[in-house]
Amino acid sequence: MLDKLLLICAVCAVLWHLAGLHSQVQAANPYLPLWEHVPDAEPRVFEDPDNPGRYRLYVYGSHDTRRTAYCGYDIIVWSAPVDDLTDWRCDGVVFQSIVNGAADVLFAPDCVEVVEPDGTKSYYLYPNNQGGGRNTMVAKAKRPDGPFEVINWRPGSTTQTQGVMGFDPAVLVDDDGRVYGYYGFQRITGVELDPATMARMRPDTAPVVDMIGSCTFNDGNVFRYFEAPSVRKIEGKYVLVYSRKTVQGEYGLGESVATLAYAYADSPLGPWTYGGTIIDARAPEVGPTGRMIATQPGHNTHGGLVEVGGQWFITYHRAINNDGYSRQATAEPVEVRVTETGELIITGTRQIVDDYGNVYTGAEVTSQGFEINGLNPYKYCSAGITCYLLGGPYVKATYDTWRDDAPVVNIRSYAIVGFKYFNFSAAPQDGKSTELEVYITPKGAEGKIEVWLGSPWEERGGSLLGGVSFPAGLEERLTKLVIPVPEADRLEGKQAVYFVFRSDSREQICEFNGFKFNRVEAPAAQPSIAELDEWDRANLIPPNLTIYAGGRPLEAFQLSDYDYNVYKHTLVVPAGTEDVPQVTAEADDPRVEIEIEQAQSLPGTAVVKFRKLDPKEDYPAKLYYIEFKK
Repeated sequence: MLDKLLLICAVCAVLWHLAGLHSQVQAANPYLPLWEHVPDAEPRVFEDPDNPGRYRLYVYGSHDTRRTAYCGYDIIVWSAPVDDLTDWRCDGVVFQSIVNGAADVLFAPDCVEVVEPDGTKSYYLYPNNQGGGRNTMVAKAKRPDGPFEVINWRPGSTTQTQGVMGFDPAVLVDDDGRVYGYYGFQRITGVELDPATMARMRPDTAPVVDMIGSCTFNDGNVFRYFEAPSVRKIEGKYVLVYSRKTVQGEYGLGESVATLAYAYADSPLGPWTYGGTIIDARAPEVGPTGRMIATQPGHNTHGGLVEVGGQWFITYHRAINNDGYSRQATAEPVEVRVTETGELIITGTRQIVDDYGNVYTGAEVTSQGFEINGLNPYKYCSAGITCYLLGGPYVKATYDTWRDDAPVVNIRSYAIVGFKYFNFSAAPQDGKSTELEVYITPKGAEGKIEVWLGSPWEERGGSLLGGVSFPAGLEERLTKLVIPVPEADRLEGKQAVYFVFRSDSREQICEFNGFKFNRVEAPAAQPSIAELDEWDRANLIPPNLTIYAGGRPLEAFQLSDYDYNVYKHTLVVPAGTEDVPQVTAEADDPRVEIEIEQAQSLPGTAVVKFRKLDPKEDYPAKLYYIEFKK
């Protein structure tokens, strides 16, 4: 009973909470808030239905809410105006498939726009439904943010759809109105779709099976298709972006499916010419010995090309939390050009060459995201926007919609956490000097943090900016370290910043929460441990929420698979109990408002709602369900 209640309430909670959430976040990678997990993001520029003549960048992705398995039960859409890619908002859940009371799992989607004969626009969503008999599902809306309704049920059925589109669907609406579909895992099929249905194959046409070579074929083909097709038309060329399984030794790294490659053609169904790697989510970089190394964990990735304001970007996703089920949307700029001889060339903005002749021409993995001129170093940055991890640390998923934050954890001696890039040209000319404030959560061991510019190694051109030590035995709570860095006053342009952790202990040193450069009148003479100030306490320490049943605090609430804001707890009351335990709750933050709905009987369910009130932010409510059982 509670599971069904949670499904209904969670669906409503997502729609209610997130549809009204307009978080103002930077466009750093990940370009959505750090609590959000939208992999497989397909970028599309569509006209804003509420502001005719103006356009927004919409991303349609799957939703990693299940935490121990891929994706989730809804398609959620985020968008930003094309003239300000730092102003992202959540447009809410645009589609779900609930059949016979159960929600289907939805994988990587696509969405395309069709201009109707009367000039109106329709939007077709391909939700990649994993429910039995529903993988070919297509849904339609009159707005890019939905709601979308299924249009291809089999006659007489509300559980099975008809059509040809399969796993990881991608769609291209050509200039002449003809429509093409692409799909497949490890083997790709291309079809021409019937524009009257947008689901079935056009009559008198045939599918093109194995449109490019598969990674499972032993024929030596260079395409090595794995999954995740995405198709665009650029200067008359048809461009297929897809996840490719690399060959051992390519640009000095091992075999992986963490790459997006591309092929191009003069016809929407080929024949295709292989272009190369657009991005490798493992973040290739030259290591201390001069060899190419991976500086991010490798998993799968998925994305597409989009042009905004004359600049091309490739979207992709990264894997955090030391698993593949907490993926996040990321993006990098790329250069796209068609040569006089008809070649389509896509490269990153920085070629990476190691000392052994390995060359990586794809997009550089950075912390910048859409802020391609560099991040502002004088704003607080969560350590979770790192783009460079060596020595075992990883970004921990928090799923806390009240905090745009994610720590880097499992930090031991010689761990490196890096960020590319910050633009120090924005430093105010105010006569002040620069300090660096570093926020950590100690784990008991003594440690030292070194801050490097350019590279974490002197032999690769790095320079030491400063450092700070802290003793063993510090309390395990948010701690601020202050490092005077007067050299930063003279920095200009974009700089990479690296934090190198050292310790004589083999144990975990700390968690890395975040940092910011700060301009002060009188900088500290020496590195030190500082007291948290009012800003720190208000912005970096989450409210402590406590729920009691019958006067006893409850622990081990389980986060719902459907929503980051829905939690549940089951409490078995002693045999013979007749009175319903009363639920109370408290918060140590005066900005938190509490509402309680008591259970009316045994068995029964109580609900506690926490709302964080803030004039600058529209935070979603957190719902806690307490199920009483005998």
